[in-house]
This record gives sequence, C-alpha cells and structure tokens, in this order.
Amino acid sequence: MTNDDIRIKIMELIVPFNKKNIELKPETTFAVDLDLDSLSVMDLVAEIEDLFDIIIPLNLLPDLETIQQVSDAVEKIMGDA
Repeated sequence: MTNDDIRIKIMELIVPFNKKNIELKPETTFAVDLDLDSLSVMDLVAEIEDLFDIIIPLNLLPDLETIQQVSDAVEKIMGDA
C-alpha cells in the first residue's frame, strides 16, 4: 500500500470529524485546522489503528500534527511489522 493510498483512507476516516467542513489536504492539522479535542483525536487514532490493524505508540502522538505525518507514521509502522 502506497503512502497516497494510506493518506486517502485516513482522509476518509476524518470526514465525520470534520465539523468545520474544510478541504482536507496532507498539511491539514488536527488541532488548528480541524479543531479536534484530545478525545476526538483518540477516537480517530482508534479508527486508524483498526483500519490498518496496527498500534500507534502513544509517545508518537504528540509529533503527529498533520494528515501527512500520520500517513507517514502508519506507513512506517506497517513496514516495520
């Protein structure tokens, strides 16, 4: 699965969380652009983990601010498995 495929699937998961209805791009941020609170972020992380059958380490979460950063992390975790 390519990084683009991963990013597209993540963007599909974000749609229900996108209350501001903004255009989703790789550089879209969760806190600023999407205005997600920590509970929403954890719900989204759980959905991403379920979809890709991975576990995203909690210590990695503070560094994942954009859709592209999450996509890169998912790709790396899947590659390391």
